[in-house]
Amino acid sequence: MMLLGEIDRLRRTVTDAWESPVADEAAAAWGYPSGTAKWWRSSASHVFVLPDPAGKRFLRLLPDTPRGVGPVVAVTTLMNRLATDGAAVVRPVPARDGALVATVPTALGTMHAMVVEAAPGDELDVDDLTEDHARAWGRSLASVHDAAAGVDAGLPVAFAELSEVPERFADDPLLVRAAAFLSDRLAALPRDDARFGVVHGDFELDNLAWDRGRATAFDLDEAAVSWYAADVAYALRDLTGPDGKPEAAHRGLFRAFVAGYRSVRPLDDADQENLRLFAGVHAVCSLVRITEAIGTPGHDDPAWRAELRSRLTAMAGSHRDLAITVARATQTSS
Repeated sequence: MMLLGEIDRLRRTVTDAWESPVADEAAAAWGYPSGTAKWWRSSASHVFVLPDPAGKRFLRLLPDTPRGVGPVVAVTTLMNRLATDGAAVVRPVPARDGALVATVPTALGTMHAMVVEAAPGDELDVDDLTEDHARAWGRSLASVHDAAAGVDAGLPVAFAELSEVPERFADDPLLVRAAAFLSDRLAALPRDDARFGVVHGDFELDNLAWDRGRATAFDLDEAAVSWYAADVAYALRDLTGPDGKPEAAHRGLFRAFVAGYRSVRPLDDADQENLRLFAGVHAVCSLVRITEAIGTPGHDDPAWRAELRSRLTAMAGSHRDLAITVARATQTSS
């Protein structure tokens, strides 16, 4: 997630008609006239809707960082490769010069832009999910893993946030100890090609659209190199409880997802046993990212920012509790 201050900077440029000169400058690289792009949301990136005769598209903007354009190019290249191979991922649209990423100077500084096709169908909430949907969901994620196997995408290795915990949360020794234990367990896991490779990073329901029983992902901002089982664990967060285990009401959906995944590629007993461990590790890393994004409250914070900070603070607390709970349970069972 971007820093709230970065989100606020962009939102201050959005007009009552949901337009922004920043988006106009980026969309021009694809030949769209000013006023076409309409702001939709900002989270891991700024997203604008682009009405298009060929079908709705989405403009995604990322501010320049010390890492530069490299990570954006890596994600876009991966998306193009996966879509070409028939995986359940939307396709990026080349700009007028043929590039998949445009680096654009704007009033808010350098932005890296990409345009992607809209995923067909509609989003589903967990309450709308059937076991057939869950099996298809698992198959879709497995198809992404299969298509990405062996790809040298230049993506970051997941869970780098673990190294930040001792300094960032020095006043929370319980969390520091839990994170250290989970990190040690993670380091001991095998990284063979059958278990470790390019993952989607955020295959949750709110990043999928459903059409005729097939799920298509439209957000690969969190793509990384990791354990495939970790990607499964993250996708299933909506079906798990505060202890990292499947919630009683969702156990059938959880099992159906795993069955769907295993119908396409392996997920052995050891992988499944580690799903709870990965849930705890994800919680720690999410806590780090949220804490960084929240930043320090400003005296002139708009109401939306104060409300979002409040929600994120509560979410951070839940992630902390989950990480500690999983660490304790894993220590007891080992």
